[in-house]
Parts: sequence; structure tokens; C-alpha cells
Amino acid sequence: MTHKPEVTFGKITEEGLAKVRAKFGVPYYPQVQNEFASQDAIRQFAWGTGDDNPLWHDLEYARKSRYGHIIAPPFFLYGVSAPQGMEGLPGVHAFHCGCNWDWFQIIHVNDRFTCVDIPTDIVEKHGKMGGRQFLQLGKTIYRNQRDEIVAINKRETMRVERQAATEKGKYKHITKYKYTAQELRKIDEMYEKEEVQGKNPRFWEDVNVGDELTPVVKGPLGQTDMVEFWVGIGGGQGAHRIRWKYMKRHPKWGVRDPETGTLEPMADVHYESDKADAIGVPVAYDLGIQRFSWAGHLITNWMGDDGFLKKLDARCRLFNVFGDTQFLKGTVTKKYEEGNEYLVDIEIRTENQRGENTMPGHATVSLPSKFMWS
Repeated sequence: MTHKPEVTFGKITEEGLAKVRAKFGVPYYPQVQNEFASQDAIRQFAWGTGDDNPLWHDLEYARKSRYGHIIAPPFFLYGVSAPQGMEGLPGVHAFHCGCNWDWFQIIHVNDRFTCVDIPTDIVEKHGKMGGRQFLQLGKTIYRNQRDEIVAINKRETMRVERQAATEKGKYKHITKYKYTAQELRKIDEMYEKEEVQGKNPRFWEDVNVGDELTPVVKGPLGQTDMVEFWVGIGGGQGAHRIRWKYMKRHPKWGVRDPETGTLEPMADVHYESDKADAIGVPVAYDLGIQRFSWAGHLITNWMGDDGFLKKLDARCRLFNVFGDTQFLKGTVTKKYEEGNEYLVDIEIRTENQRGENTMPGHATVSLPSKFMWS
């Protein structure tokens, strides 16, 4: 007889919501994984997202760039700290589903970071998973050692009652996808054709509305991809005694393994399908911050070393479970001048092997101009 993992089924109550609302506007300092953007930390983050742009990891290449050294991909800041709106409502599941980033500074190798997070709102939604659902909002501000604001992210996390989601079973028919030989060849070909614009400037004047970006493929998603991403962002709740202390502080965030009887972090839903199934998703699934980082890979590949990613917002609308493949695509929708900048807006589509858009988004990129270049 197979037993399911034991999960705490918390409820969304008015008392719990009042405690959450009492923290609106109150800054706090979240856990920091990588205080320094060291060469090793940057490389591990890039490789954890499957991004082999040499500007992130090849010292000789980077020395010949306009920076003269390695820089970090914009979403490296998730490797500094990644608040996801899980404060309050113990035992109520959290799906990090939205980001709205503004970047102001390049992340240089050996920059040192501080991070402050500010809860801002919680909004009731008419969700489809079952029970009461609330969208939890916050703002995360990253500063470097020069006290410059490097970036601000307005985050979104859906809070869902686990028991209600399990009972409704909206996602009960999800299974791991079985690929044909032709589908696997398509994935191989897309990996082979991936392009990094790199040191060849993509000039604003050469871009046209309607241009398609070279797609980036991610998948089929597996456990190694998840482990590498966790390594890339600097880890999670820690191991052994560190994990034990974390679970003592947050016992309702745990899931009890039916075979060993031990309490494990709820992060296991990203590795083990039986743990994910216990909260209403039959197959283990990715992290929101992981998929958002893939969108950054798509854009930085296209814009080249001399471009600057200014804005990116995205929403995870469907689960990306083990076995799924995501094809990230982009289309130029607008080009314009603003002040001394030459800007391009891009619509992002993230289509899985079923043709579903699992993560739509938008980006704004500042590109070099031939006028300014000369």
C-alpha cells in the first residue's frame, strides 16, 4: 500500500490575513545567498540556468569587452536573494508566479550587494485551484557597495490552500510527456542553432518591428536541471542541522516523508512528484524565478554585449513539470528614442511542447546606436 506524504493543510483566515497586512510597508532584510558577485558565483548561476554566454564566465573574452572584466547576467540578483512572498499564512502553499524588474546598473564581478524587501499588498483572486486564493505582493530593492540601486523587482506570489487544491484536482491529469523521435530531434536542433550576439553590436538602427529573436530552448526538465539551478542561486534552506533549524522555525512549511517519517522542506515539490502530488500537482515542477531567469537568457543572447536589459516582466500561467520543454521566443513590438537612449520593446512567449504559452512577458532593452557609436 502506498502512502502519500503528510502535508500541513493551512487555512486562509481573517486573523492570518490581518497579520500579513500588519507588515505592509515594513522593510526587512531577507536571507542572502551570494553577498558578492564573485567570478565563481556568476559562472555557477549562468550554468545553472543553461546560459553559456562567454561574457559571464570566460575571463579572456570578457577582458576584450567594453567592461574589461566579467559581468553577471541581470537575473543573477536571484542568486543574491530571492524573496518570494511567503511571509505569513503558515501551511498555505505559495506559488511564485510574477515578476516586474527594473535594472539601473550593470552587475560587475566582485560587486557586493545588500537587499531589502518590503511587503506591499495582498489581493483576493478568484482562482481555479480551489478554496480561497490571494496574490501576495512585495518590492525587493538591490544595492551595490557604492549604494547605487542596481535593480528593483515587484514580486507576485499566489497563496493557495493545499487541501482545497488537492480536493479540486484541477491538475490531476498532468503526466510526464512522452516524446517522439522527431520531437527530440527538434529540441536538439534548437540547442544547436542557439545564437549569442556577443561582441558583434546589435545596433538599434538595424532592428525592425516584427523581428523575431532566435529562440532559446529549456528542457525536457529533469531533476538535474533543478539541482543545478539551486546550486546556481546559492542554495535553499541548507542541509542537515541547518535544514533542521529551519524546519524547527517553520514546521508548517514541511512535508513528512511517508517512508522515513522525517519532516522535509516543502521545496521537495521541485524534486519529487509524490510531494508535489500532495499539494495538487501530480508531477514535480520548476521554480518561478527559474523560468524568469530563462527569459533573461533569451534577451541577453539577442541584445549582445553592448545592450542593456532595462525592464522585464513575466507571469507563470501554467505549470512546467518534469518532462516538459519550454521554447522561449520573442518579437520586437516597438523601437523608440527616450532621452539619450535607443530602446526596443519585446514581447516574450514561452511555449511548451503542447503549444501552450506558459509564461508570457515583456522586456525593454537599450541598444547601441550607430549615431552614438561613431
